Amino acid sequence: MDTTIVRVTQRIQERSRKSRNDYLARIRAAASEGPSRDALSCSNLAHGIAACGQAEKDSLAGAVTPNIGIVSAYNDMLSAHQPFERFPRLIKQAAAAEGAVAQFAGGVPAMCDGVTQGQDGMDLSLFSRDVIAMSTAIALSHNMFDAALCLGICDKIVPGLLIGALSFGHLPVAFVPAGPMTSGLPNKEKARIREEHAAGKIGRDELLAAESASYHSPGTCTFYGTANSNQMLMEFMGLQLPGGSFVNPGTELRDHLTAEAVRTVLGITDLGDNYTPIGHIVDEKVIVNGIIGLLASGGSTNHTLHLVAIAAAAGISIDWGDFDELSQAVPLIARVYPNGLADVNHFHAAGGLGYMIAQLLDAGLLHEDVHTILGSGLRRFCVEPVVDDGKLDWQSAQPESLDKDILRPVAEPFDDEGGLRVVDGNVGRAIVKVSAVSEEHYTVTARARVFDSQAAFTEAFNNGELEMDFVAVLPYQGPSANGMPELHKLTPYLGVLQNRGFKVALLTDGRMSGASGKVLAAIQVTPEAACGGTIGKIRDNDEITIDVHDGVLSVSGDDDPAARSAEASDLSGNRAGMGRELFSAFRQQVSSAETGATIFGGE
Repeated sequence: MDTTIVRVTQRIQERSRKSRNDYLARIRAAASEGPSRDALSCSNLAHGIAACGQAEKDSLAGAVTPNIGIVSAYNDMLSAHQPFERFPRLIKQAAAAEGAVAQFAGGVPAMCDGVTQGQDGMDLSLFSRDVIAMSTAIALSHNMFDAALCLGICDKIVPGLLIGALSFGHLPVAFVPAGPMTSGLPNKEKARIREEHAAGKIGRDELLAAESASYHSPGTCTFYGTANSNQMLMEFMGLQLPGGSFVNPGTELRDHLTAEAVRTVLGITDLGDNYTPIGHIVDEKVIVNGIIGLLASGGSTNHTLHLVAIAAAAGISIDWGDFDELSQAVPLIARVYPNGLADVNHFHAAGGLGYMIAQLLDAGLLHEDVHTILGSGLRRFCVEPVVDDGKLDWQSAQPESLDKDILRPVAEPFDDEGGLRVVDGNVGRAIVKVSAVSEEHYTVTARARVFDSQAAFTEAFNNGELEMDFVAVLPYQGPSANGMPELHKLTPYLGVLQNRGFKVALLTDGRMSGASGKVLAAIQVTPEAACGGTIGKIRDNDEITIDVHDGVLSVSGDDDPAARSAEASDLSGNRAGMGRELFSAFRQQVSSAETGATIFGGE
């Protein structure tokens, strides 16, 4: 094993010793008390099986027939989750074929950041993760289940499902994806059209036509944002069948994988000899493996929030220093849009996650000695699924990359270091995603232009006020201020200015996510402005330095910016409308970005 990975893992284990032991004690106690339908009163059980057929009622009246709880993020508005409409029926059929039962335990909300970008609804996006976690717990709270299957894909949904499932850590749980849509308009062309629209060269009709050619059918968006980073994580963490993340919906292989997930989770309940609860799978080594997968693939910055919250749900404490140190040891071996031109379908065809895992294992960059839903050892995930004569089969992952512009061996990486860095200084701490940024832009020192919203920035751009070197500063975008929305409306405008030769960058306590692109962006600044952070005290013309090489995030002015009184900011417009009034308790309770921006055990 790489010595840095060993050192960071040991540090996490030591830091987490008490909280992890407390968590394991809780799930041991839960396992001893259930899942036990025979412990329910007759009235309890009758309510739980009232809608079942007679054969299922007879089976569930005893204690030996396994019952799977299905928790799904299905809705038919969002392309990524629309395919899940068919899955409960497939799961129930597969369970019945194995002499088991499956019940739809509950649904969880699934909102799409792509729909809400720049809209008021985006203020609910990050908080929806914790709502999903609570919804998952409610779905499983009936104590009727021997295992669970979680059906989810996108940004906050998978982390929320996983946090909720870890609160039932005594249950075996597998994650079941639906897969990406087929490839549409090439990503380079999509980016070009967005920048032309931002520059006023084309109209809304042409922009909408291009966007519709990109996002065109059921399935996950094909760029490597948070949704597809989620799928990578579930495989690297051993919670999802190998090679299944990027199999398109509506295919024979997709249906076989869904049925296989049923058989897999039935094989690890406490009714058999291979009991493997999710709380035992998700340990310190598995969390580190997830971080390494994120870094090696250039994945979403959102997971510097989500992985922290996921780890905490399993009694494990990680921080951004762990990400930063691991990033210096883990090479970047994948380039998928926005870090390259290929989409996840091309990545999958080039060798995909099975190739990546094999490469990283062989180089001593992943912990192999972990538990997974398939048993001990991550080497089991160096395979890919195929359909042979109508049956699911597994073959070894590609031994060589089929396209080195997309996927490379560890010995020939795109970069010797991973895709994320931490910068620190008198402004605070922030995350920078560098996997899509050219090295010539790794350092920007320029005057600040402070904006109170994306709309204010766009107005300044349209008025021709931004033809200069500058750092766009957007404070009061953190979780306590307005729920920490993503700020992607800025991306095409900053890209246009950078193309014109200006040195530009973004500094914010908000988010940018997996679609972070070619412009240097120091995001998720903590402490945030609403909590007294220096970012809320920056004024126009202060000098900002963002230096990825030296890990510096600093501000200087005519006086000491940190000693100033914070500029007054009217946040009343964030407090109501589009359901935001229901989330005031979240804004008051939420923890800092570095501690997961969560309401569970907040600071």
